[in-house]
Amino acid sequence: MATGMMLFALFFGAGNLIFPAALGQQAGQSLWPAIWGFLITGVGLPLLGVLALGLSRAQGLQDLASRVHPWFGVLFTVALYLTIGPLFALPRTGSVAFEIGLSPWLPQQGRKLWEIGSLALFFAIALWLALSPGKLVGRIGKVLTPLLLLAMALLIASTFVAPMGPPAAAQAAYQAQPFVKGFLAGYDTMDALASLVFGMLVLMSVHQAGIREPAQVMRATFAAGLVAALLLAVVYVCIARMGATSLAQLGLLDNGAKVLSGVAMHYYGAWGAVLLGVMVFLACVTTAVGLLAACAAYFNHLWPILNYRALVLLFALVSFAIASLGLGTILSAAVPVLVFLYPLTIVLIVLAMGQALLGWGTVVWRWAMGATVLSALLHALHSAKWLPAALADGLARYVPGQEAGMGWMVFAAAGLALGLLHWQATGRKPMQLA
Repeated sequence: MATGMMLFALFFGAGNLIFPAALGQQAGQSLWPAIWGFLITGVGLPLLGVLALGLSRAQGLQDLASRVHPWFGVLFTVALYLTIGPLFALPRTGSVAFEIGLSPWLPQQGRKLWEIGSLALFFAIALWLALSPGKLVGRIGKVLTPLLLLAMALLIASTFVAPMGPPAAAQAAYQAQPFVKGFLAGYDTMDALASLVFGMLVLMSVHQAGIREPAQVMRATFAAGLVAALLLAVVYVCIARMGATSLAQLGLLDNGAKVLSGVAMHYYGAWGAVLLGVMVFLACVTTAVGLLAACAAYFNHLWPILNYRALVLLFALVSFAIASLGLGTILSAAVPVLVFLYPLTIVLIVLAMGQALLGWGTVVWRWAMGATVLSALLHALHSAKWLPAALADGLARYVPGQEAGMGWMVFAAAGLALGLLHWQATGRKPMQLA
C-alpha cells in the first residue's frame, strides 16, 4: 500500500490536473466515452509500463530499449527524458503554476511581464532546491500531495452538492469520435513515458521491503501499480466531470488551468482560489525539482564529462525560456512529439511483456519497433503539418484509423506479425540478456 501511494504521488503531478478538466469542458455530454479513452492512456498504460519494466528484468529504461538496438536505446531514452524534462513537462509545471496561481488576478495590460517575472522566480526556486542538499523537497512533497488532494476533494464535493450546470453538447473535436479523442488526450499526461522511469523506483522499494522472489516481486509491483491506477482514475474522472459541469458558468476556456481556477473562484471566492493557487504553485515547484534532478542525473550518467550542477542550470534556463512562450504554445508544440513517442512506448511495453511471458527474440523487437517508428514518424510529421499533402491523403485513404491518429497500430501489428514469422522461421532463437 505504501509503495502504491508513493507511485500515485509520483504520477499525481499538479500539471496533470489540467487535462481532465479541459477534456470535461470539451467533451460535455460525450464525457463517458471520452474519459474511458483518456483512462486507457492516462492510467492503464502507466500501470502496464511499471509492470513491463518489472517483468523485463531490465536495469532501467535505456537497458530495456537497447534490446531493440543499443543506438535505439540511447536515442529513445534521451528523447523521453528531454520530453518529460526541459522541453515540455518542466516548462509546463511553471506555466500551470502561473495560470492557476497568479494569472486570474492580473490585468491584461502588462500581463506578459508578470508572467516572465513569475516564471523566473519559479525556476530560480526550483534551481536552488535542486542544487541544495537535504530532504526539504521530499518533506514538502509529502505534505503538499495530501493537501492538494484535500483541496481537489473539496472542489469535487462542491460540484456534486451544488452542480454548476448540466454538461453541454460536445465541442466539435469530441462529437465524432470521443473515445479516440480522449485516448489521444491521455498522451498529454506523459505518464506512460514517465512510468518507464518510475518503474525502477517501485522495484527498488519492493526490494527494500525484503521481497526478492520473482513471483512475489511481480505481485507486489502489480498491487502497488493497481493502487496508484485506481486512485488516479477516481481523481481524473471526478475532475473531468467537474469540467463538464462548469461550462454553463465559466464558458469554454482555452486550457484546464483556467477551468480549475474558475471553479475554485465560483465555489470558494477569492480566498479559495488563492489557496488552491498557492498549493498548486508549491506542488509544481516540487515536481520541477524532481524532474530537474532526474534529467541532470541521467545525462550526467550518460556523459560523465557533463557536470551535474551545470546540467541542472542549463535545464532550468531552457525550461524558463520555453515556459515564457505560454501554456497554450507548450501544449500545442508537444503534440507532434507525443504522437511520435507514445506509439513507441506502447509497443516497447508490449514487447517487454511478450519477451518475458512468451520468450520473443530480438528479431520480433526489431520488426515491430521498426514499423512503429516509421508510422509514428509519419503521423508526427502530419501533426506538425510537415507531411506532403499527397502522402497524407494516401495514408488516410489506405491505412485504417490514420485520420483518427490510430493508424500506427496497423503498422505495429504488421511489424509484430512479420517479426514473429521471422522468429519462427529462424528457430525461435531466444534473446540473449546481459
